[in-house]
Amino acid sequence: MDADQKLVDAALAGDLSAFERLVERHRDVVFRVAARIVGREEAEDVSQDAFLRAFNRLSAFRGDAPFRVWLLTITRNAALNHQARRRAEPVESVERLMGAPVGAEGRMPADQLEGRERRERLEGKVRLLSPSHRVVLVLRDIEGLSYEEIADVTEAPLGSVKGRLHRAREELIEILRRNTYDWELPA
Repeated sequence: MDADQKLVDAALAGDLSAFERLVERHRDVVFRVAARIVGREEAEDVSQDAFLRAFNRLSAFRGDAPFRVWLLTITRNAALNHQARRRAEPVESVERLMGAPVGAEGRMPADQLEGRERRERLEGKVRLLSPSHRVVLVLRDIEGLSYEEIADVTEAPLGSVKGRLHRAREELIEILRRNTYDWELPA
């Protein structure tokens, strides 16, 4: 039995500190996924909503998939519901998502400015992807989930996940190619 399952069992038995440990263990990934779907400003609300939903539905967790996958499914649904209720907000800046570039602190100010501008343009391009494409791209290429985990999170067949990810990458590449001034990509 994995550590998450033990905590789930303890929480179901009434140990609230066990659920608090689950929250602590998965808080960062839930926040990152929510931020990439609804934007950083709304991610805290979505994260809290996801954890509240998970707590209220904990007895429905069957253990067919890892707890993390089950929780990210709830997070994805909470984020998409939140997004449907509100006008789409920009996602977290690529610079913050991916961290500062290696060696950024030693670069010249002009180089830092150019890098920041490129990341901001990339952020704008990523926002052009449909939510379903953005979700699979974030879960695979940034969060590193397996295809099977993404299928569980998105509640989609494995083939659909692979197809969406392929289309999302192609769509992003095409968006970037249309603006070669920004990216200097070959046609």
